[in-house]
Amino acid sequence: MTNRQTGDRLEPGTVIRAALELLDEKGLDALSTRAVAQRLGVRMNTVLWHVKTKARMLELMADAVVGEIPLDDLPASPDRRARELARRYRRALLAHRDGAALVVGTFAAEPHTLRLAETLVAALLDDGRNEREAAWTTWTIMYFTLGLTQEEQAAGRQPLGDRLADAVSRTSHPALHRALGHLASTAFDERFEFGLAAILARR
Repeated sequence: MTNRQTGDRLEPGTVIRAALELLDEKGLDALSTRAVAQRLGVRMNTVLWHVKTKARMLELMADAVVGEIPLDDLPASPDRRARELARRYRRALLAHRDGAALVVGTFAAEPHTLRLAETLVAALLDDGRNEREAAWTTWTIMYFTLGLTQEEQAAGRQPLGDRLADAVSRTSHPALHRALGHLASTAFDERFEFGLAAILARR
């Protein structure tokens, strides 16, 4: 726990850093404004003064996670730039315990999130897509990355393969049974690259 001396100035960034440390140590289910206050050695009202509500704290945390994504040294090719941004997004989510579950539960129209979206939409526009295609492809990339990463981070707690094997019947679900080994695959890197390539394929 971080002990703060009386009179220390508590900044919003300090609250969010403490919340992210708590997330990494104990997971999203253990996260609360009270737990963050205890970690900082302050009253809960002090934390709420800076973040207002738990929902707002989660939004700021999500934006801080996205803010860890470097947006420099990107490929010149628009297509390669978009792919690299998606890969960096996934790495940032994986860098925090329950990182995808944190971000997927928020709609953070905050500076870091908007900067990433701006860079990705610009890459897709530069690649020749129109405005609707660029916007909707951006959503698709982000939703796909969040969903797969959330599954990846939960895989250690709830192995999908075992659950599917128990539920899928050769007679009742013949197609699923044939594809079972691939549906339950934990080859997350390969699945991510496959999905990203499918999303960005030009028709």
